[in-house]
Amino acid sequence: MTATAPTFTELDTALTPPRLRIFGEWTLPHYALLEHELEQLRGRVDAQTPVDLDGIARLDTAGAALLAEWLGAARLRDIAADSPQLSPARRALLETIGTALDAYRHSARPKPRSGLLLLLERIGRAVESILRQALLLLGFIGLTLETLARSVFRPRRWRVTSLVAHVEQIGLDAVPIVSLLSFLVGAVVAFLGATVLADFGASIYTVDLIAISFLREFGVLLTAIMLAGRTASAFTAQIGSMKSREEIDAIRMLGLDPVELLVLPRVLALLISLPLLSFIAMLAGILGGALVCVFALDITPAMFLSVFHTDTDLRHLLVGLSKAPAFAFLIAVIGCLEGFKVSGSAQSVGEHTTSSVVQSIFVVILIDALAALFFMEMGW
Repeated sequence: MTATAPTFTELDTALTPPRLRIFGEWTLPHYALLEHELEQLRGRVDAQTPVDLDGIARLDTAGAALLAEWLGAARLRDIAADSPQLSPARRALLETIGTALDAYRHSARPKPRSGLLLLLERIGRAVESILRQALLLLGFIGLTLETLARSVFRPRRWRVTSLVAHVEQIGLDAVPIVSLLSFLVGAVVAFLGATVLADFGASIYTVDLIAISFLREFGVLLTAIMLAGRTASAFTAQIGSMKSREEIDAIRMLGLDPVELLVLPRVLALLISLPLLSFIAMLAGILGGALVCVFALDITPAMFLSVFHTDTDLRHLLVGLSKAPAFAFLIAVIGCLEGFKVSGSAQSVGEHTTSSVVQSIFVVILIDALAALFFMEMGW
């Protein structure tokens, strides 16, 4: 003998209009039967058919969702409010499910905005990010200077071994690439100068062009850009890796200051290395230009040295070297700051390494432009 499947709805056609009564257990175990029975009622029940929910014996989220989909969220809320025999808990469940489904189906989509507004919004966010980064950098500069002031009169706290190691890594290891780059740029500048000045019969002034450009600008600028890409990224990667492995937290737990232990040796090492590398770059650039003058312009070495000695003042060298400490300090601080901003992932290390290089090069060029304007106005 086969058991009869339970029913959950009854359409009373004796009434005018016909009335639909819903009863039984509207729960997840009967979901398939409930769905099948509601499908059979489709076409016989419309939006004007009264619905009675007082006969529901049990109700869960699955049954309430099925009723909301079949009757509609708004109508289900009205029917639940007009069913006096329905318990408050079931009425609240029906209203909650109806509201949730209605919000899901009719979620408010943001109105499309014009391209100009999107562009302005993006510019605003970029400006806000730059200002926030500038404030953070100023705070970190202050923290570094304060730590340096506390440590300078305490020789026992000096990290001499770390300082020497960083000077070797930053300075000595960078001498070949800095010298080669400056030598090639010096040769290119000499070729360009010779090409332009030859039309005016003033090829001899190529010596002045090479000497002044490298002593005032190219020597220190090329070195700073090279170290911004080579050293700032190394600082960020080193400190960032320590941050991701929680080594900096361990340093703090030992009662040590991470700024004093990690930042000061790198800042001081770069302050020592960058002026020396800048001087080497100046010599290499002038040498590259001199070789071009000798072999391409028929300017003898003696003539080159004579013009160089006669027309080039010492102030050009001092102007160039005066910018080196500022470049070194900013490159080191930016590289270390980006390292401390690293979170716990390898992706974060890469992102902040890239950011440190971009910021360092931007700051170097900005400071160099401002310094050039200042020295020009001062007549130096």
